[in-house]
Amino acid sequence: MRQYDTTDRRILDELQRDASQSMDQISERINLSRNACWRRIRALEEDGVITARVALLDPDKLGLGLTVFMQIRTNAHEPGWLETFSKATKSMPEIQGVYRMTGDLDYLIRARVADMAGYDRLYQSLIRRVTLADVSASFVMEEIKETTALPL
Repeated sequence: MRQYDTTDRRILDELQRDASQSMDQISERINLSRNACWRRIRALEEDGVITARVALLDPDKLGLGLTVFMQIRTNAHEPGWLETFSKATKSMPEIQGVYRMTGDLDYLIRARVADMAGYDRLYQSLIRRVTLADVSASFVMEEIKETTALPL
């Protein structure tokens, strides 16, 4: 694995903060020439460190104010079940993250929906697609911290 120096990390920090900045703005902020900055960003993209540049949206303003964490347990642990589960969850836009867990819990799903009725539709859709042993849900009452930025 290639080591990334302080300059690379400063570039990445700037891009995490605001990926819409121009090359001139980034290079000025990190005190590097525009061409050198462009070459480093290009290398970071080629290395797969930068995987995408996206816009972050306000879910409340888009009517998606309820975050739910679904705790999933299954009695099926064979590859066919996992493939079905993976395809189902990847195809559902409300689901933002799916994680295979250690311990008593098999999978954790993070999703955004409008309200409890939206959660029920998501739940019904998921159990129609995949056989699950147990599903429980926890609803976020307050987001204290939410970030996409990695600690550099």
